[in-house]
Amino acid sequence: MSVAKIRLCVDQPLGPGQSLPLAEAQAHYLFSVMRAGPGARLLVFNGRDGEWLAEVAVADRRRGVLICLELVRGQAAPADLWLLFAPVKKARTEMIVEKAVELGVARLVPVASDFTNAERFRADKARAHVREAAEQCGALHLAEVAEAAPLARVLEGWDSGRRLLWADEGLAGRVSSPAALFAGLAPGPWAVLVGPEGGFSVAERERLRALPFVTPIALGPRILRAETAAIAALTLWQAHLGDWR
Repeated sequence: MSVAKIRLCVDQPLGPGQSLPLAEAQAHYLFSVMRAGPGARLLVFNGRDGEWLAEVAVADRRRGVLICLELVRGQAAPADLWLLFAPVKKARTEMIVEKAVELGVARLVPVASDFTNAERFRADKARAHVREAAEQCGALHLAEVAEAAPLARVLEGWDSGRRLLWADEGLAGRVSSPAALFAGLAPGPWAVLVGPEGGFSVAERERLRALPFVTPIALGPRILRAETAAIAALTLWQAHLGDWR
């Protein structure tokens, strides 16, 4: 069987012989952009039922129908990892969402901190970026996107069974090896927290340091931008506690 080069996220349940009507935007992408036609094969997933090989049964610029043929990969649960981040400028927030999906985050939690200075966070737009990123990177899971909330409120309702890895810009320059950073930390439910441009306020830093479920870490000798910090912290976690081991 040849490998399908197109991968599409759909909303319908997936199973043998399942008919999958396409939305207009999906039909345009497949038939006008990718030049697929009847009989073309592609991969489809919905975040629940694994990845399936499908075939184009009806092709039209504004509509189309796929038929599920066979299961290619069974559904697997992602690492139990969340990302808490303060939204920044639009393009950089989009990068955070995209790279978080590529790095296997299960849930995205936008938080408003004291120094957050960004346009209103659009959860619906972020969910669309999650789908696009999952299509491109081969992910089977669709990361959940929470509505934006104040950091203080999120911390008040926090389940202490989920550890929080805090990328503390105040520790920049206090470098140790990744093995030393993660020594003694156990796998399990975790979240990563990165701040906005300007970092966290004194009050936020004091509160975070007082919480027993928070582990502050340094991310090298330099202060990183928010999107770089998110990528670095998630990479370290996946390499030492997640699905890269």
